[in-house]
Amino acid sequence: MSGNRRRFFQDAAFFGAGFLTLTEALRAETQSDPNTARAIEQGRHHSPYGDHKKEALPPQPKCPDPYLPMLAPDIKNLPHEMDGAIKVFKLIAEPVKCKIAPFKTIDVWGYNGSCPGPTIQVQQGERVRIIFENRLPESTSIHWHGLEVPIEQDGVPWLTQKPIAPGEKYTYEFTVHQEGTFFYHSHGAMQEMMGMIGFFVAHPERSYKPHADHDFGVILQEWAVLPNNTVPNTSAMEYNWLTFNGVSAPAITPMIARLGSRVRLRIINMGMDHHPIHLHGNQFVLTGTEGGRAPESTWYPMNTVLVGVAQARVVEFDAKYPGAWMVHCHLPHHMMNSMMDLLRDRAIETANTTDAKALAQMETLAKSVPFEHVHHSPIAENANSVPGFPQDAFMEMGMDDAVAKPETHGLPPNWSAGMMGMMTVIRVLPDREYEDMMHRIKSAATTEQKEQTHAS
Repeated sequence: MSGNRRRFFQDAAFFGAGFLTLTEALRAETQSDPNTARAIEQGRHHSPYGDHKKEALPPQPKCPDPYLPMLAPDIKNLPHEMDGAIKVFKLIAEPVKCKIAPFKTIDVWGYNGSCPGPTIQVQQGERVRIIFENRLPESTSIHWHGLEVPIEQDGVPWLTQKPIAPGEKYTYEFTVHQEGTFFYHSHGAMQEMMGMIGFFVAHPERSYKPHADHDFGVILQEWAVLPNNTVPNTSAMEYNWLTFNGVSAPAITPMIARLGSRVRLRIINMGMDHHPIHLHGNQFVLTGTEGGRAPESTWYPMNTVLVGVAQARVVEFDAKYPGAWMVHCHLPHHMMNSMMDLLRDRAIETANTTDAKALAQMETLAKSVPFEHVHHSPIAENANSVPGFPQDAFMEMGMDDAVAKPETHGLPPNWSAGMMGMMTVIRVLPDREYEDMMHRIKSAATTEQKEQTHAS
């Protein structure tokens, strides 16, 4: 064997032994240190065209994006104070008188003089403290629906905390690490049906895309109020009054949007029925639930969204068409008010009446509110001889003056006649009309504030 051939086999044997030794060393090091294993793996995949290691994300700004507060018509926001970096809210459970229609006031339970309760608005990442006071005649607690909170803050009587007795206070405190549409409510079933619910909106730390120019909120509730009663029957299974934000149409304040803007509508349901909420004249996409923002890949066009019991649904649409677009539950019986308690001790009997009788009853109601009653839509001369008549003929209750407010300015005469139950409108206005409307609303709010200050 020549010298060159001998040296070749010697070098090969030496290299093979060295390679086995290195492999065993790397294997031992890999098993003892997973970080080293990852480094080795990255080294194996080094490319002459560039480093394939995952690049570090750019540092995020420390300050969260500014957010557009949600507006819930006919519901105020719960004010807060700051204790260092903690937002401190004071929430009071108490009996409330709720005027759900110009001629109907009911006795319910709510928070801070409101039913639904005032809206709590925070931002993702903030720490909140809610100092809760119970002014009810029985014990209660607060559950933060959809929020991921420590177990001792979850608000379930006896399971996670002792019931909060009448006259007692209790402090809830937690950090809001989620974003989305949530709500707070009593965790007593009958108390829930007495109206104890409110919005808890957690705005995102980083703004949603696409950006919304208007952010509205609506709470759906049902009430079983027997004739000549003011207290809802919370054990009933059927309901005769339906409300948006504690008000039955046409008394609900319309939502105002600028033509060409993007509108977000948050809807939460705290009742016994599911509600298919329909928007006229526009298509929207479902962008969120009680779990937060939905991925854009799941969005698809629709114009009716089913809002189930204890659910939140968030929809968005581009306001491309001017007009007063109705938003309502599409269950037929939810598109009307109770017709059995309009005149206190007298009921309107829609299945057995005449034009003269219905007109006389409605005029009596109009005088008691008061408002100017407008005659119902025309009927045929032989209407009473047609099987099934009357149905909607005597249901209209036009009361424009009784529910007038800046947001209703410019609507056509008798606009309120067909507005009942779970109904409201989103008014999409061109620039000039929109600016005029905003001026009217601001002026009315300033006047109201001055009157309240003077009265106090």
